[in-house]
Amino acid sequence: MKQIPNILTLSNLFCGALAIIFILHAPEYIAEFNGTDYVVTNPEPIYWASALVVLAGIIDFFDGFVARLLKVSSELGKQLDSLADVVSFGVVPGMIMFRLLRSAYFQSPDVFDVSYFNLAPALLIPCFAAYRLAVFNLDTRQSEHFIGVPTPAVGFLVASFPLIMLYNPYNLAHWLENIWVLYGIIFVLCYLMVSAHPMISLKFKNFSLRDNWPRFLLVVLTLISIPVLRYAAVPFVFIAYVGLSLAVPPKNSIKNS
Repeated sequence: MKQIPNILTLSNLFCGALAIIFILHAPEYIAEFNGTDYVVTNPEPIYWASALVVLAGIIDFFDGFVARLLKVSSELGKQLDSLADVVSFGVVPGMIMFRLLRSAYFQSPDVFDVSYFNLAPALLIPCFAAYRLAVFNLDTRQSEHFIGVPTPAVGFLVASFPLIMLYNPYNLAHWLENIWVLYGIIFVLCYLMVSAHPMISLKFKNFSLRDNWPRFLLVVLTLISIPVLRYAAVPFVFIAYVGLSLAVPPKNSIKNS
């Protein structure tokens, strides 16, 4: 019984490794003629990678829940969880951003002058994710809230980008074709992961509205935004999460700061 949470954690890692395979085996790009010019899009395997990141996130939630339920939490499980998370929510998002940057450069006139140096900033995401997870394992203040944005939130956000490119809700795909917007997203995400800002944890210790109204508000915003914004709901909820955490810091973070 005590190995069940570890098996779930390894399933998280399996999803991340499989997502990497999908990204590596995807064709360079798909170019479609829309009547006036060619539009470059990411191929289908990138979307499967996005789905696997979401599945990894669901498993990541349940491995900790099962460990607490069975009362088999261990230091091994904690370390194993971070190792799995750095792949699923660090390396995979970094590779997705690498592909998005490359697709964006394919649409520029000087596409043949683009080097891997131009695309390398995408790899800062796994580097900062690894640093954040190492700090998380050592920081005892993060039992009831997070310090900095957790890596699964970053993973979900980046995983939504290929799907936004595919379905283009509210013409957001246009922004993800801009290399400077992508660079900006990379650096903001890296900063948020290692920042000292306290962030809301969705772990409910009780269901008191007074103690949990930011959590309830975030859940309500999520449920409302999904049918209205579809895949654009992910960046909306991410922005709402960060904004709400900064506006209403968790109570215990004020005492510990």
